[in-house]
Amino acid sequence: MTSPLQQRVLARVNDCITQAAAQLSREFPLPKVHFNQRGRIAGSAWLERWELRFNPVLLIDNEAEFMAEIIPHEVAHLIAFACFGKVKPHGPEWQHIMQSVFQVTPRTRHRLNTSKVAPTFSYQCGCRTHQLTLRRHNNMQRGKQRYQCLHCNEILRKD
Repeated sequence: MTSPLQQRVLARVNDCITQAAAQLSREFPLPKVHFNQRGRIAGSAWLERWELRFNPVLLIDNEAEFMAEIIPHEVAHLIAFACFGKVKPHGPEWQHIMQSVFQVTPRTRHRLNTSKVAPTFSYQCGCRTHQLTLRRHNNMQRGKQRYQCLHCNEILRKD
């Protein structure tokens, strides 16, 4: 059973596929859509499977951004694969589709607040506080890695 929000996402995916088909004068099948993406990633395209995955936690808080940018971004990956084969993920082919087909500025990363899905940890240097991801924090705690500030070159230390 899909929620009303998921139904809106499916409709937007359908709209993007239809728009690409009209602009490029060729047919594209509708992809399978899953709502099981985790972590800080908003969405992903599985090219060979012709699937899209969206992060349900980020979707709930950022519906407008998903509709305007994230969904076209992921559909553009599928369209680029269908038209050009395996190319660089955010290369010129993908950028062309984002701009000419969807009229969306091609950005490689979203700007969503990910604090609900990915906690960060505060570390200090001589000039500021840095927020490290869970992976980097764990590497520091296990003594596997040290990170330094790009501004003052001091090694980061836990608050």
